[in-house]
Amino acid sequence: MGNHLLWNEHYNIGVPIIDKEHKKLLSILNKLFDFGQKEEKSHFACHEAIKYFKDHAIQHFADEETYMASIGYPGLEAHKRIHRDFRQRMLPALEKELEQTDYSAASIHHFLGVCAGWLIGHTLIEDHMIVSGEPIKHWENLLPEEEQALMGQTIASLLHSMFRLDSRLISNCYAGEKFGDGIYCHLVYSGSDNRKRDFFLLFEEPLIGSTIGNIMEANSEATDTILSSVAKYAAKQLVERIRRRFPSWEIFEMAEEHLLTYEQFYKIYTAQSPEFSFLFDTGKGYFACCMSISEAPQGGISAVTENAVAEIENRLRLDPPLVRPESSPSAESTAEARARRKSRILVVDDSDFMRKAMLHLLSSDYEVLTADSGMSAIRSITLARPDLVLLDYEMPVCNGSQVLEMIRTQKDFSDIPVIFLTCRVDRESVKKAISLKPEGYLSKSLSAESVKKEIDHFFEKRSRLP
Repeated sequence: MGNHLLWNEHYNIGVPIIDKEHKKLLSILNKLFDFGQKEEKSHFACHEAIKYFKDHAIQHFADEETYMASIGYPGLEAHKRIHRDFRQRMLPALEKELEQTDYSAASIHHFLGVCAGWLIGHTLIEDHMIVSGEPIKHWENLLPEEEQALMGQTIASLLHSMFRLDSRLISNCYAGEKFGDGIYCHLVYSGSDNRKRDFFLLFEEPLIGSTIGNIMEANSEATDTILSSVAKYAAKQLVERIRRRFPSWEIFEMAEEHLLTYEQFYKIYTAQSPEFSFLFDTGKGYFACCMSISEAPQGGISAVTENAVAEIENRLRLDPPLVRPESSPSAESTAEARARRKSRILVVDDSDFMRKAMLHLLSSDYEVLTADSGMSAIRSITLARPDLVLLDYEMPVCNGSQVLEMIRTQKDFSDIPVIFLTCRVDRESVKKAISLKPEGYLSKSLSAESVKKEIDHFFEKRSRLP
């Protein structure tokens, strides 16, 4: 996301009063970004800026709800519930953390990460639905509020018994915002009724690190392998204890378990409609627990999950001994780890076949993310900056040239290299594509071997740049 949130016209929903307020909220968050980076920041200034943001957000919600009511928008009640959760639960919890930690860098990071992620996601998804008239489907399966309260209390109680931490519920409409470096566990339970439950359990790394320090007498700078292993174990134990509290869940048995990167978690999670989705502050780090029920798919796991597992397995070092480290990793070993990290490629194409083909072709050597539209591409870039974008030139609604123009107008994204994917190789089409100044273009008629060779060559050239 960079250090600032940059407004772009594709954020507009076409309702002047709402668009104006969105711009104002982004502007206030940018001031908070600036405060957060100052070593000699004034707590009074931070407090006043946060109060200013909160007041504007509350007024914005009221104006937005008035507009939705005036046009008879069918998703008004679901929209109100999201606003209410942010206003009554998430903002007060974030403010409390700021006050209790004396506006520490970590608490400011949490506030900015959660609020900025929530605002961008809410604007690009739920608010655009106001104009299209679509109901908000992501939240249509949420449990009744009384049942959610019981589930939230149950999970908080289990967190206390497992980690000896008193947790506060920040949100019961957690939408997948990235709140820090985390470990993302995905557990799939299947039942005899051909339905499955997907559990997503997200641990901020300091939470697991502090647990290892308490249990294993190892410092919290443990290796990725230890952190991930403890997170997976804790996730399974937590879900098993939830199942014991709710006898009707015992008909479900665990069928799959995966570790995901954030981007892959977000893609899978936002395609589902959860029954509950909680975000907690444990005092040692953030924790999220989400669950959805759906029809069990026929066949194996999805390509994105397979890719997620491969990515995590590549990232983890499987051989470090489970002993107390003598010292923290050296600067040299950290640099080597960064050098081993895969380059990230975003494939943008409205064709499901092309996205899967490119994922299969490139995922052994690169971290591959996919998007099926221009809006999805911009959202993906905002959440996880890619090293290269492979962009379909001929998409419907928002074509490749328009998406490239959006990328180039964003200061933080303007230097991201883009290569067009196109079916057209006639002179006029090639000339038009080149006039937009991408890094290059690739014909979809090329063999898979040739496409892979060109992309490898691109990264080889960039690695030689000073």
